[in-house]
Amino acid sequence: MAEPTTTSTDRGKPNVVVIDDDYDVLEWCRTILEMDGLSVECFFEPEAAYAHMCGSKPDIILSDLMMSHLDSGFDFAQRIKETPELSNIPIIIITAASSRHGFDFCPRTDDDLKAMHIDAYFTKPADPKQLLAKVHELIAGRSS
Repeated sequence: MAEPTTTSTDRGKPNVVVIDDDYDVLEWCRTILEMDGLSVECFFEPEAAYAHMCGSKPDIILSDLMMSHLDSGFDFAQRIKETPELSNIPIIIITAASSRHGFDFCPRTDDDLKAMHIDAYFTKPADPKQLLAKVHELIAGRSS
């Protein structure tokens, strides 16, 4: 299956990269983000997203946690934060791991977020208003 990508790439709009191995989640994120005026690029696999980001840096990344393995999202976040030209891009993890599988990855402190190499954490299904508020907060914080 080919990588889904967004239809919008306006330079005036903040660009969001979304990574999830569930097409429905990608479409949900894309719809919510684009309706809020953001440009969105979606990927099924972290490797494809990383390759894309090396040539086109997004303003923020939303990633699933459990994809090819239990902590794919954390591995991906660490790789981004260890890549100098990408390290300042905020990362939000959105996962169903805690509710669906009984795992508790939820960060309790800012130190937990830092140890996970992420800037925010949401459980699925995420509240669209809260997610959009955090996306805009992190994008604004990056540009200030």
